[in-house]
Amino acid sequence: MQPRDLSALTPYEAGRGIEEVAREVGIDPDDLVKLSSNENPHGPSPAAVEAMREHADGVHHYPKAAHADLQDALAERWDLAPEQVWLANGGDGALDYLARAMLDPDDPVLVPDPGFAYYAMSVRYHHGRVNTYPLHKEEDFEQRPEHVLDAYDGERVVYLISPHSPTGREIPREAILEIADGVDDETVVLVDEAYGAFSEAPSKVDLVRERDDVAVLRTFSKSHGLAGVRLGYLLAPESWADAYARINTPFAVNELALRAGLAALEDDDHVEHSVESATWAREFIHDNLATRTWPSQGNFVLAEVGDAEAVFEAAKERGVIVRDASSFGLPGCIRITCGTRAETTRAVEVLNEVLAMRDPHGATGGAPPDAAGGGFGMDGPRPPTDGPDDVGDE
Repeated sequence: MQPRDLSALTPYEAGRGIEEVAREVGIDPDDLVKLSSNENPHGPSPAAVEAMREHADGVHHYPKAAHADLQDALAERWDLAPEQVWLANGGDGALDYLARAMLDPDDPVLVPDPGFAYYAMSVRYHHGRVNTYPLHKEEDFEQRPEHVLDAYDGERVVYLISPHSPTGREIPREAILEIADGVDDETVVLVDEAYGAFSEAPSKVDLVRERDDVAVLRTFSKSHGLAGVRLGYLLAPESWADAYARINTPFAVNELALRAGLAALEDDDHVEHSVESATWAREFIHDNLATRTWPSQGNFVLAEVGDAEAVFEAAKERGVIVRDASSFGLPGCIRITCGTRAETTRAVEVLNEVLAMRDPHGATGGAPPDAAGGGFGMDGPRPPTDGPDDVGDE
């Protein structure tokens, strides 16, 4: 007896953990800077931590009341009906619910290339087929409607990302509308806003209120700092919102995650500080890293480094963990999560040291030191004079 044929499925490649890398390179975990998983460097919302402590002695009960409370709170936040809020075990759980609700066996979907690997994984888990539309490096990875619609062939779901990971590029509201208007009536357009809180652009959730063919994904993992409790949600059109009750896993979101979400939703100060910090860090990376970077509206920056695996390994040996973007189909790039001021400054220093050792003449394609648009001056990295203060993080 064997499982079904799983040869077409690829394991998800998560960023390397601190303990794992510390053992490998023989460094104290406290001396490592982990900027590989797009986590919040300021930790979880303090209000969420307190809420989890307060409700820990009630985890022997199923979380029915807390589930309804968080649905109601999110519905009020986004001006939707509670039934339109599909709570899930992380953003990837919300993707599973979408696939479960929308796909019959062998139904095709359309995903970006490069893009988040779990789109395709979730679809294949649910016996769907995966087609792709291209994002071109020479176009700065823009999700252009013409590329999406040229590749479109009646797929059941079209996946868009704003901001896109790993590039940080946004897709404008007008482009989403052009795509939604250009696909068939039986196609749903998913807008993944996992990093939406870090963007200066407003959420596209207004399209969920206006149309029956656009859904939006959000998560508490990033700006709220709750990656470890796994809490995400899908905002679905009203016309098919009742599907959630038919396909969701009973009590899929645990009591502590729900309580943490309720508290974090009201902790605007923590989110504001996290967003301001990420804004400072991505500008600092762009201004000071001695290689090409792409403008980002997420809490990360994509950088071109030539041999990403070699740069990743060399930085790791020096105590800085970044993400080799080869798993996204970008073997010449790394993705750097926005850390605290101290973490970000150290990461840039280490990466510039690695890049200079690999190619002192700047052949990676980025700006050489002290050139316009990035690099170091004679006195090292130049931090901006404004931005949030990371009090207690240094």
